[in-house]
Amino acid sequence: MNIFIGLCIGAVSGVIAALCGVGGGIIMVPAFVMLLGLDQKTAVATSLAAIILTALAATARNQMNDLIDWKIVIPSALAGAIVAWFAADFLKALSNQMLTKGFAILLIAVGVRMLWQK
Repeated sequence: MNIFIGLCIGAVSGVIAALCGVGGGIIMVPAFVMLLGLDQKTAVATSLAAIILTALAATARNQMNDLIDWKIVIPSALAGAIVAWFAADFLKALSNQMLTKGFAILLIAVGVRMLWQK
């Protein structure tokens, strides 16, 4: 049953990732917590690992469609990877409850900002 749920979570995440550039955090983390019973930290770490293949597939297709600005990718990816390496240790220090609340606040804030944007 968990494998089927995992497949469904991955499929939904793939659609959202391809259309919106997100999926791991927005779809997988809440689904892993609510549907598979993972704790927040494990859900975050698992979604990061799972999103690797999704990102590679979407990147290959987007490159074929000439939609990637590589001048932006390189510095953004390098900075993101370096900071993520160190921030991953911070994940361990946070409580699951604090992490869950912070994640929810971030989603709400970004969603509200996007609703009011032109």
